[in-house]
Amino acid sequence: MNLLQAKTGFGQELAFLLVKRAESVFSVVKFSILVFFFFCLMCQEAYAKGDSLLIQEGIASFYGKKFHGKKTASGEIFYLDSLTAAHKRLPLGTWVRVINQKNGLSVVVRINDRLPPYSKRQIDISRAAAERIEMVQDGLAKVRIEALDLDELDRLVEYYSDKEHSGLRIRPFHRVVPISKRELDLSLKKVKLERNNFLLL
Repeated sequence: MNLLQAKTGFGQELAFLLVKRAESVFSVVKFSILVFFFFCLMCQEAYAKGDSLLIQEGIASFYGKKFHGKKTASGEIFYLDSLTAAHKRLPLGTWVRVINQKNGLSVVVRINDRLPPYSKRQIDISRAAAERIEMVQDGLAKVRIEALDLDELDRLVEYYSDKEHSGLRIRPFHRVVPISKRELDLSLKKVKLERNNFLLL
């Protein structure tokens, strides 16, 4: 083997190693891009879902002790330790999540009573619920009222389809339509290396 042949063989080996390294790097980059786009899509859907669940924002108060043992608008007896609430317009039996905007704490309650039409509060929750979102000391809290989930939201959309719902934000959430799984081909032209030849695929 002369010097020229040795240099040629070394050059081919070096090229082989470099292209293999490039293929490995490209695979990592391709995977990172797929993960990034998947994460972005999930974040976007989560935000859209949370935004759609929002029904109302406003002021919350909580029941005083004098209402303990009294009958509610639904006919149920009110107890201070129950996780229930009164609302002006939401259907009785509706499950909502009440979020204290001051501290981010939330509690799930069931609407089983009515607030007076003249009330300046948007919702009146039980003392037990008020304790969970740490608003007892303040007495009042600025809150975000959300439907418990998409099924509950669908029931509200249907309920208000032929009813006035002034002051309430009721709109359907359009779920992502499932599609058949497809492999994404993000590959570029690859070079298949053989020891003595380069073949372009």
